Amino acid sequence: MSLTNPIFTNHEHSISIKKDHDFFCNIRHTIHKNPELGFEEKQTSDLIADLLTQWGYAVHRGLAKTGIVATLKNGDSNKAIGLRADMDALPIQENTNKTYQSQVAGKFHGCGHDGHSTILLACAKQLAKTKNFNGTVHLIFQPAEEFLYGGKVMLEDGLFDRFPCDVIFSMHNMPRLKTGEFYFKPGPMMASSDTLHIHIKGTGSHGAVPEHGIDATVIACYLVVALQSIVSRNVGPLEQAVITVGQLSSGNAPNVVNDSALLKLSVRTLDTNVRKRVLERIDEVTNYQAKSFGATAHIEHINNCPPLINGKDATEFAIKVAQGLVGADKVHTDILPLMGSEDFAFMLEANLNGSYCLIGNGGGPDAYMVHNPAYDFNDDIIAPAGAYFCNLVENYLK
Repeated sequence: MSLTNPIFTNHEHSISIKKDHDFFCNIRHTIHKNPELGFEEKQTSDLIADLLTQWGYAVHRGLAKTGIVATLKNGDSNKAIGLRADMDALPIQENTNKTYQSQVAGKFHGCGHDGHSTILLACAKQLAKTKNFNGTVHLIFQPAEEFLYGGKVMLEDGLFDRFPCDVIFSMHNMPRLKTGEFYFKPGPMMASSDTLHIHIKGTGSHGAVPEHGIDATVIACYLVVALQSIVSRNVGPLEQAVITVGQLSSGNAPNVVNDSALLKLSVRTLDTNVRKRVLERIDEVTNYQAKSFGATAHIEHINNCPPLINGKDATEFAIKVAQGLVGADKVHTDILPLMGSEDFAFMLEANLNGSYCLIGNGGGPDAYMVHNPAYDFNDDIIAPAGAYFCNLVENYLK
């Protein structure tokens, strides 16, 4: 079936999920109270797998340690669609004072992944009940999104080899956007992310005789400034890139010329060629800056995630599905790309026929943003988001 075929809308999914609102809220709150970090989502994975098994899915576990792929087949079509949600929490102390607040010190579902998993479960229950499709649905519950690595590990463990998908979709809640409204952007939507550690090696000395040393602290300070010139002088004004030095560590005493320093960087771009250019310049600037002082530097690439690039046809299809569900006035197609990152990008890189959108979490301009200790997922978006997923499936697998 073509992604451009006429779209029909099944509003019964929204109605049915709303009737089960308390049931799904209880699931979400249970996950919220018991947050687990990336690759540790054992309880969360057990809860999700048990429900999916009850609803008749073939549940496959073990990809990326705690990941789940649940498969439901109906009819005789060979077509397949994948829907993905993330499961992991953040290492943040919660400060919401909700009745279902995290019961684990220092861990918190501060990005709404508890809600994303619940949305996909709401879709799963509906699809199992109605079976109004012809083909195969793969529901992908991914660990370790916050590491920007879990999606990559699922692919390395054979995700699309074992569970081939013709098209894939995912979504994320976003505070300060209108509750239950959908936001799309074809092409580059979210930035790549590279975490770099720069190790500078100088020569130690007494602080009273700095001429006998090579001061790694001074080199690190010069390097912080030099790195900022990369975006301003090597990236075009109409291109986007961010280099943030989030940590500078060197020494423990005031009277020491330090022999080592550590910089920790976050690098974001929206284009693969810009990303390549920026990373090359970071390497050149770092090494020549260190060499100019008589020191050496080593760059450690901790992790990396490509830019999230939505497929044109899949995004147009998703927009039509959302418009049929909530109305064209509640579907926004002109949003600016985000410099934040999302490791669904790995799946879109492996399968170009896919799309990722935002759904408004509400709260207005002063709402707590994700990763804030006071953030909370809005349970009112479970029904429209779950119904959107259901309608994607039914339209693609007519």
